[in-house]
Amino acid sequence: MTALDTRSAVLQSLGRIAPEADMETLLPNVEFRDQLDIDSFDFLNYIIGLCEATGVEIPESDYPKLGTLDGAVSYLASKG
Repeated sequence: MTALDTRSAVLQSLGRIAPEADMETLLPNVEFRDQLDIDSFDFLNYIIGLCEATGVEIPESDYPKLGTLDGAVSYLASKG
């Protein structure tokens, strides 16, 4: 999976939980929870979507690494 594919998977997963948000304006190093006003249940659904889209199993201890666009892309790239 390329970095572009990974970024796309992250944005698609976020788009499912925050369809009203403009994914193209997300700041790469700001927490999704702050930018998208999502709660912990939404964040969990985002993680589940990432697992399904990428086939990467993400342990709960790694969830904080997936809280920003850059963090999520970097994390998933390291697993691919």
